[in-house]
Amino acid sequence: MTAVAAMRLPEQIDLSGFITLLQRLQVPHRVAEEAGEQVVWVPEEQWAEQVRALYARYPQGDAAVPPAESAEPLRDGVLVQLRRSPLTAAMLLLTLIVFTVTGAGENFAAIRWLSFVDFRIEGERFYLNYVDATLASGQWWRLITPMLIHFGWLHLAMNSLWYWELGRRIEFRQGGVGLLGLSLLFGLASNIAQYWWAGPSLFGGLSGVLYGLLGHCWIFQRLAPNRAYQLPPGVLVMMLAWLVICMTGIFELLQFGAIANAAHVGGLLVGCLTGLLGGALARRQRS
Repeated sequence: MTAVAAMRLPEQIDLSGFITLLQRLQVPHRVAEEAGEQVVWVPEEQWAEQVRALYARYPQGDAAVPPAESAEPLRDGVLVQLRRSPLTAAMLLLTLIVFTVTGAGENFAAIRWLSFVDFRIEGERFYLNYVDATLASGQWWRLITPMLIHFGWLHLAMNSLWYWELGRRIEFRQGGVGLLGLSLLFGLASNIAQYWWAGPSLFGGLSGVLYGLLGHCWIFQRLAPNRAYQLPPGVLVMMLAWLVICMTGIFELLQFGAIANAAHVGGLLVGCLTGLLGGALARRQRS
């Protein structure tokens, strides 16, 4: 990733207060002296825009910022959040497009191209292939694409709301590339976990990715506290409780449909691992 020069200022300007502000807001940056100037470098252009906007309002930095304004970086309006979280929005738009193409999970002719393994339907019989045969034919995209499949409006709505809540936090803190990489990793891990546990089956949804994002924010926040990953009270307990309830098999017993529990657990475990690594790195850099 190429660093971006957010600002170039004369070397006589005291940036100590502003740097303290950037540190408090968990904005990734470094300052270097080059040819008589102080250059503030950031990882991506979106961070550069935020740094310039902050400096325009608070050139004196930390002491000038009202506590209420810096307390939560994710309270702006929806339009502002959409501009700030383009990858989160794009993922949700792609999911909606797939939902439309697959007929809310009822168009099996379309779903079969996105499912983890290929399948065919003959009369009332449902024949599923094995993953080794599927991959042998070069259809590697299937390792990821089940996360885009949703069965019904409620399934889509719940997963979309939680991806918006968790995805924009990670995009704010670690950028769009970071969120994309984590989403693909959690999708891969959750899909493989579900196949390993249940064998060939038809499953889909962002829920495995969501539990990965949850685990990432949870452990990262424990090691390197920051405003973006500070989840609303009760969210962690509620989602973990929901995971346990689903694992009891109550929904299958009530004939509400099967739950991909292994995908949830697989995503959560890998998310905790990435949160551990990322949080430990952030803590080391901070110290």
